[in-house]
Amino acid sequence: MSAEAPLIRARGLVKRFGALTAVDGVDFDVAKGEAFGFLGPNGAGKSSTMRMIGCVSPRSGGELTVLGLDPERDGPRIRSRLGVVPQQDTLDTELTVRENVVIYGRYFGLSRRDLQERARRLLEFVQLDERANDRVEPLSGGMKRRLTIARALVNDPDLLLLDEPTTGLDPQARHALWDRLFRLKQQGVTLVLTTHYMDEAEQLCDRLVIMDRGRIAEEGSPAELIRRLSTREVVELRFAEETPAVDAAVFNGLVARVEVLPDRILLYTDDGDALVPGAHERLHPQSVLVRRSTLEDVFLRLTGRTLVD
Repeated sequence: MSAEAPLIRARGLVKRFGALTAVDGVDFDVAKGEAFGFLGPNGAGKSSTMRMIGCVSPRSGGELTVLGLDPERDGPRIRSRLGVVPQQDTLDTELTVRENVVIYGRYFGLSRRDLQERARRLLEFVQLDERANDRVEPLSGGMKRRLTIARALVNDPDLLLLDEPTTGLDPQARHALWDRLFRLKQQGVTLVLTTHYMDEAEQLCDRLVIMDRGRIAEEGSPAELIRRLSTREVVELRFAEETPAVDAAVFNGLVARVEVLPDRILLYTDDGDALVPGAHERLHPQSVLVRRSTLEDVFLRLTGRTLVD
């Protein structure tokens, strides 16, 4: 963490909707220049937290400062310094790609002359400069997401909020978007994102919190969380018929933990190759896969559920 005051500081932050507590007393800090993530399944409280940070939903309890200001008292000042990429694109499909950036920039009081140059630079950055005069409607989903990011950067924000930035995109479009976000991170832009994709969190986040049912289960860098809360490797076993009962003790200390899921068994180990022969001999699986541990394994250990439940 930077020695500077955090750009975002939350203590005991709560959001309620009637009888439902969507965010249940969370604490976190976001430092200048870092990429910070909220990782968890749908309904974990990630988007509700982002809406409070973005000054579009008042908190129900606790403390929250954004850019050193109070979102309830200083909402307009904070919003003028934010870039926001919402879950759903809000582009004007009747306008051209360039017009979407220029007209959005007018909300921040920027001059038309300045905006033309900013639009040119931003569309080049998101690799849409050749589509600048095209209407938005026929663009692919990935292009629309990149345009939404360009638009969110038009006011040179101190903080960029991205709510599930790649949901619904195909793998190629997701990786193209990751590349743009990684370049922003290299330029020192502070990113705060929500995601339920563990590979996205591992790729983009310097630090993250894992949320479940409105609470923070763990916090740390992706590598630190995996090292601390899982093993180096996982052996995945699939079976033609019903999955058998498994006792970690029969593997002579090679297995630290066993997770039995509806469609497979996961054996957590620091040496997958050494474990495979014994797993074949004892359990006779239909297929075996050795892979490294991921954040999904961390989430499974913390909650007993997978991220896609």
